[in-house]
Formats: sequence, structure tokens, C-alpha cells
Amino acid sequence: MSADYRAMPVPDGLDGMRLDQALARLFGLSRTAAAAVAESGETLLDGVVRGKSDKVSAGSWLEVTLPAPPAPPAADPTPVDGLVVVYSDDDIVVVDKPVGVAAHPSPGWTGPTVIGGIAAMGHRVSTSGSAERQGVVHRLDAGTTGLMVVAKSERAYTLLKRAFKEREVTKGYHALVQGHPDPSRGTIDAPIDRHPSSDWRFAVVANGKPSITHYETIEAFRAASLMDVTLETGRTHQIRVHFSALRHPCVGDLTYGADPTIAKRLRLSRQWLHARKLGFDHPGTGEWIEFESPYPPDLAQALEIVAAESART
Repeated sequence: MSADYRAMPVPDGLDGMRLDQALARLFGLSRTAAAAVAESGETLLDGVVRGKSDKVSAGSWLEVTLPAPPAPPAADPTPVDGLVVVYSDDDIVVVDKPVGVAAHPSPGWTGPTVIGGIAAMGHRVSTSGSAERQGVVHRLDAGTTGLMVVAKSERAYTLLKRAFKEREVTKGYHALVQGHPDPSRGTIDAPIDRHPSSDWRFAVVANGKPSITHYETIEAFRAASLMDVTLETGRTHQIRVHFSALRHPCVGDLTYGADPTIAKRLRLSRQWLHARKLGFDHPGTGEWIEFESPYPPDLAQALEIVAAESART
């Protein structure tokens, strides 16, 4: 990415401030980065090169060349164990994602990704979207298994992004939650945004984004319930947050309040949550297509243990 040239008058609120402080405020830079920009010889006030400790005056004409932002991590075409392609054509590739695999590269994530895995299989994806998310039209958490579609063609990317935004895609999940939600069938309509005190978690908050989850009990066991869940919206961690807010977190989901003793008993190291069904209009033919995914071994084993415990009581 190229450097970023900016020119503008100094805002009134920065009058009398040191140049490095003013740059930090204006462009969201760290003090270290702002000082480096100020000392680069490419920062001018009214056409004159200034240093980091020089004061700025409101209305002065500021010219600055900001460094290029770091390039996003690229998808590494590395084979991913357990990643299965269930359907592929010129427009799309549908995969069954195993646990421990992220949808795409992101800062801080060093594990496998769906994008890297399908690239290693020889699939070329759409170039639409940001560099690290090319072809990605929706995501699953690294700890959630199941079905994901990735766009191969530019047309498919555009149409699928629109379909997800307009809620024209069927996204069906199965979740094993603690206890027995009451009512056993219903809708959770509660806004979600980042947790006020934990940036890496999400929560139901008054000014959050509209979030709607429909659920129905498939089977109630002694200590847990298997739920059929359909998402109307697609917020990050939506199912996990909504059931946690009901005080019925997904079994094994320690991040959102699940009982660790139950998780240990069921030999679970992640939330019991699986993207079971995915349906949408094919972006090439317009025909409705739908896919289903079986439970992976760890979730199937946990469900067997819950059912066996329930049968003994």
C-alpha cells in the first residue's frame, strides 16, 4: 500500500499543541508513530517543514505524508485437516469446517483458515472484499463447526453478500444448551454489541445492533437441551450471547458462562454449537440449494453422554 498524503487546516481544538501531539490526535497515531511522522521532513505547516516539538496554530495549512498501513495478513495456502468440500462449481465452494479453524486470516490468529485450506486444494476465490477476506460472505467462529459458503466469482460475491444482508439465506444451527429454556420454543430479540468491559466478548446491550434468534427444543435431557436454532441476523457470537443472556449458555462455552464441570464430564473443549444447515439461491442459476452437515465426533460424543445420563435417571 502506498503512503497517504493529507492536507488540511489545523482545527481550532489543536491550537497551541505540539506537532506530534496534534498528529496523534488528528490521525489516531501512537505518540511514537506521530513523532516519527513529524520528524520525517515531510510534515509542513504553511509550506515550511516543522519538527515534532513545534507548536501548531489554528487555521495553519498542514501537509503531512502518513506511512502506509501494514498490509493485512494474506491467506496461507496450507492444507487444513478435516476441512471438507461438500460442493463446488465456478461460482461457489461450500465447506464443512472443523473445529479450530478460522474463516480467514486476522491479526493475532496463527492457526489454520478456511481461505488458506481451500486455496491449498486449488480453489480460486473472488477477489472482492478486503485482502484477507476475499470471497468471504459470512463467517463461523473458530470454535464453531459446520457449513460455510465462499464465493469464487465476483458475481457470486455480490449476490451472496446481498442475500445475507437481506436475510434471504437459511442458517440453521444445532446447539446443546444447559438446562431447559422456557418457553421451549421462541424468539430472542435482543441487541448485541461488544461487551462493555471485555473487548473480546460480546453482550446484550441497550444500544447494540438488532439481533434476532429463533429456537425450538429438539430434545430435553436431564441437564441440557438440544436446540434447533435459526438466525434472522448474523451478529458475532449471536447464538452464544443470546442463550447466555437467557442463563442457558451453550454447553462447554466457558467464555459465556457455561459450567466447566459439565464441559469436563462431556469431554468438551469448546462450545457445543454446529452450523447444521445452509440454504440459499445459487448465484449462478437462481435455483434454491441446501446443504446439511452431520455432527463432528466431539459433539456427537458429548450428546451420547448426555443422552446416556438422562436415560439412567
